[in-house]
Amino acid sequence: MRILFLNDLSDPRIGSSVRQMYQHAEALRGLGHETALATAVQDPAEEGETVIEGLRVFRLVSDYNVRFRGFVSLDNPRVREPFRRVLATFRPDVVHAHLLHTHLSYAALTAAREAGAGVVFTAHDVMTFCYQKLTCFHGGPEREGSLRDYEAYWQKCIPCQRLRWNPWRNAAIRGVLARDVDRFVAVSAELATAIRANRIRVDRTIHNAIRADAHKPSDAEIAAFRGRFGLEGKRVLTIAGRLHEQKGVVQLLEVLARLAPEFPDLRLLAMGRTEAWEREFAPAARALSVESRVVTTGWLEGNELQAAYAATDVFATPSICFDTFGLVNLEAMEHKKPVVATVFGGSPEVVRDGVTGYVENPFAVADFAERVAALLRDPALRQRFGEAGYLRLLQRFTIERLTSEYLEEYRRAVASR
Repeated sequence: MRILFLNDLSDPRIGSSVRQMYQHAEALRGLGHETALATAVQDPAEEGETVIEGLRVFRLVSDYNVRFRGFVSLDNPRVREPFRRVLATFRPDVVHAHLLHTHLSYAALTAAREAGAGVVFTAHDVMTFCYQKLTCFHGGPEREGSLRDYEAYWQKCIPCQRLRWNPWRNAAIRGVLARDVDRFVAVSAELATAIRANRIRVDRTIHNAIRADAHKPSDAEIAAFRGRFGLEGKRVLTIAGRLHEQKGVVQLLEVLARLAPEFPDLRLLAMGRTEAWEREFAPAARALSVESRVVTTGWLEGNELQAAYAATDVFATPSICFDTFGLVNLEAMEHKKPVVATVFGGSPEVVRDGVTGYVENPFAVADFAERVAALLRDPALRQRFGEAGYLRLLQRFTIERLTSEYLEEYRRAVASR
């Protein structure tokens, strides 16, 4: 088969889901299939065809003020004809859409259907019915995160989006998905629940995956990483990815403050862009008197990233938004690290509470802190959970499993055409 991926992003260094797409494409090529990617770039100098990690990539130019995304994401005229030329050039049997709600637009699904391809859509997030990270569903700290109000309606969306709100957006998206998509996949069962609450069908849940063959740092490399960041002799609690308030960073600082008296050697390793930390969270750390206990690394990749995971004692994903899956959970499990994960979204489907880590409500800061403390107190427990997490990764979350399941969906999509 000839499979064309759609993704607004193409740099495998900038996100776990993008890296997964490249690994999936490589696995498909290993089975004899042809793969390509249609993506968007903002610089006209980058327009055209290239190859990234063995994947043929068609780069289409799209650059606009994302304040208008609620409108342009339905049909972006800038990429309309260039994308039709990509379809004519590659002649895919299957078009597999990942992220297209900013630049490639939902109109690309219609063009793919009209070109005769089977269309598979993977929902990695809530953007089929929400304009951003979903944060309004749980009631916030006032309700202690107890609600699960997933439906989008104007009383919630207008105060949030104001002039960005498009009253026709969600109905238009539902129409395109119903008419032009043969198979709709969600990356977690909880995401499927949220999408169905907005009257969109979901045909299947296919959990995300990673290729568990990353470079495993040596003891010397781990020691060098610890030395570089002043972590010698310290216990390390780690958070990784985009440092944003929706990822529960403030709650984790409160956890750190609670743990400091019992664990004076504890450090919070924040793997993410330093400028985001300084701008958004350094003041909160100072207010909680934990600024000296936070170590920021800046953006890490390659062997440095692997060394950071290996230097971790406990990994945390305390998101207070709807965290659809949490691929960083798998990356920590790959290095046999226990995870304390949020209850919101798909993390409870990855982390087995009391087996590979703990699942806890990040609004319940005292409870979240106690889960972390239990692991910090007990090296044997950390090792047991870490080993169980690695085994779970190998059994449930491999690229080979993901590729096999998507091939079933591709065949169904082609048959329906």
